[in-house]
Amino acid sequence: SRAAWPVVSLSSASTELLRLTVSKMAEKRIDPEDGAAYTWEEFSEYYAGKYKKKALAAYWEECEVKKSKKKGGGKGKDKKAKAEPEPKAKVKAKAKAKVKAKAKAKAPSAGNFKVCVCGGAGGIGQPLSMLMALDSNVKELCVFDLSVAMVPPAGVAADLGHLERKSELKGYQMELGAKPIDNLQECLTGCHLVLVPAGMPRKPGQTRDDLFKINADIAKGIVEACAKYCPDAMLGMIVNPVNSVVPAMAELYKKKGLDPLKIVGITTLDIVRANKFVGNETGKNPNFINVPVVGGHAGATILPLFSQDKVAKTIAADKIPDMDKHVQDAGTDVVNAKNGKGSATLSMAYAGARLGKSILAGLMGKKRIECAYVKSDITELPYFASKVQFGEKGVMKVLPLGEMNDYETTRLAAVKEQLKGEIESGLKYAEANSLAD
Repeated sequence: SRAAWPVVSLSSASTELLRLTVSKMAEKRIDPEDGAAYTWEEFSEYYAGKYKKKALAAYWEECEVKKSKKKGGGKGKDKKAKAEPEPKAKVKAKAKAKVKAKAKAKAPSAGNFKVCVCGGAGGIGQPLSMLMALDSNVKELCVFDLSVAMVPPAGVAADLGHLERKSELKGYQMELGAKPIDNLQECLTGCHLVLVPAGMPRKPGQTRDDLFKINADIAKGIVEACAKYCPDAMLGMIVNPVNSVVPAMAELYKKKGLDPLKIVGITTLDIVRANKFVGNETGKNPNFINVPVVGGHAGATILPLFSQDKVAKTIAADKIPDMDKHVQDAGTDVVNAKNGKGSATLSMAYAGARLGKSILAGLMGKKRIECAYVKSDITELPYFASKVQFGEKGVMKVLPLGEMNDYETTRLAAVKEQLKGEIESGLKYAEANSLAD
């Protein structure tokens, strides 16, 4: 006769452990990045590749557990649940996500992006090029600069070509005075992302308007070439003054019939600094601090919203004004520390690469949220830095500012007042110029 199946009895301790494990899998926690609740499976799937396993687990433990509502809500409960905002892409189950991913045949696959760094042989450009070359999503990296750069871009490409990465490196050089549109066809064709750490630094005695006139022309040359050879690419601008250059270039794109949201002002360094300074003050790991910084990317237009981060909001209110000023003046602090012989090149490269990686992840279908300075309608100003959701088409959504405390609300008014004039300079430039065919 067939032997009977053995009867397995679990001890009370084993039963309790199993119950806790199942409960944890079903448990939802609130991600402070967007305020939505997720299971561990959804959470880990969304952040895969952004955090290492241990860091992701630590982040999960810091998230607040969503309290379950009491039963008995009936139909009214269902209606209320439907009224809640839909969480972003990570709420979708793995099976559903895979089906959706297959349907998006046009979306570039991982490790298949072409990126160009214009100004890639400069102080910011070289470390930025290195960081992008290390990104596993980059298949081809082009380094472009002028013949008067500190080193030939071909040399930078050759140097980076020795890294243990699969990315192919190419250097492109142009003579001073030549036009990018006449020289960058091969360099830019097929690009998905163009990072632009170009332009002249501000000299002693030089006004911001003087600097803008020079750098706007430099930026226009590159943007003009991008409009012709890679009109669907995302352009990350690190050209000062960003508050004026980005509106100018975006409006020129718009005049050309192209999407102005392809032009993104990289303000990520302000967020990086705010996170670091809060970490220093509180003794917490800045990797798990995320202070939104809104407004613009210069002086008093930089507004860190410390109240919107769970760690930063624990800092005493009387310390916030100094912390705010510290973020605003951080660039000057670096210049002074370098005795006027340089500026924030390395940290800027790190910040530019962070945004670049997020944009590429978005293009791949993995939604990412970063602060950036873009065309916007969340305030009465046409351009503003705030949280932006990046996805398959680049900028998918410009998110609202969220709740602010009294200090931040007062500062916001001053931010808008100064930023308004700087945006206007950019708009006037766009009115007086056009991109060549």
